[in-house]
Amino acid sequence: MEVVVTLLVLLFVMGLIVLPSSMRVIKQYERGVIYRFGRVNRVPKEPGPRLLLPFVDKMTKVNMQVVTMPVPSQEGITRDNVSVRVDAVLYFRVIDPIRATVDVQNYQFAMLQVAQTSLRSIIGKSELDDLLSGRERLHEGLELMLSTPATGWGVHIDRVEIKDVALPESMKRSMARQAEADRERRARIITADGELQASQKLSEAARTMDANPSALQLRMLQTVVEVAAEKNSTLVLPFPVEMLRFFDRAASTAPAAPAPTEAPPAPAPAQVEPAGRPGEVTAADRAELPQATPPQIPDPRSSKD
Repeated sequence: MEVVVTLLVLLFVMGLIVLPSSMRVIKQYERGVIYRFGRVNRVPKEPGPRLLLPFVDKMTKVNMQVVTMPVPSQEGITRDNVSVRVDAVLYFRVIDPIRATVDVQNYQFAMLQVAQTSLRSIIGKSELDDLLSGRERLHEGLELMLSTPATGWGVHIDRVEIKDVALPESMKRSMARQAEADRERRARIITADGELQASQKLSEAARTMDANPSALQLRMLQTVVEVAAEKNSTLVLPFPVEMLRFFDRAASTAPAAPAPTEAPPAPAPAQVEPAGRPGEVTAADRAELPQATPPQIPDPRSSKD
């Protein structure tokens, strides 16, 4: 009797030791792959508690959630010879846990390497404009390149996107100058178009005012009202255009002015003799002195006896 009790106690203790190691719980987002004596069970275990045979079965859990994997930046040269640095992000999930565990050693590492190789390949086949603006087509090309090996590994590619494109500083400056020149060109075209439309409207307005002289007077009064705004010191004096035309016609019909005559020759400057010493009579002084008349001698023949 004591031997039976001892055996029961030993079996109970062994059950307590073996039962936790043979009982597994599979979560909702997981699937269980069972290996029995090294051979895989082709039917994966669904979520819930699962009992394994001790020392016989071995289970591997496979995550069925969508995995977000960032692809490291890859440097390359585009088809138009521009050095770029591109990084991407990959979204995938396992659809066949048997293949993901049996056919490939580490499916996540394998997907990362294939994504890097495909990204470098797509950089060399594309131009810079496609990397910057036409990414939808590149995303489709990357997804197609990744889907071929992923299908054999039991992995489904949800989507792959290019996250960022790093350009050299010289290329950034060139693109900035190009964008600035294009915007300036469009601004000039818009300004010229506006001036053309304004000139056409002004021509129509001029013809209308020419047909209705009172419209010109009303326009002048409106301009005076606009100038004479509140707190404005500007003084406006309307001047009729007809008066300007009258002055213009008068100036065109006036006789021409006579040609200027030759001016008479200027008199020669008087020569001034230098002043002498004090008390000396100069030649100018002698000319001003009265001339003395010589003494007259009577004729003896005219005298009377």
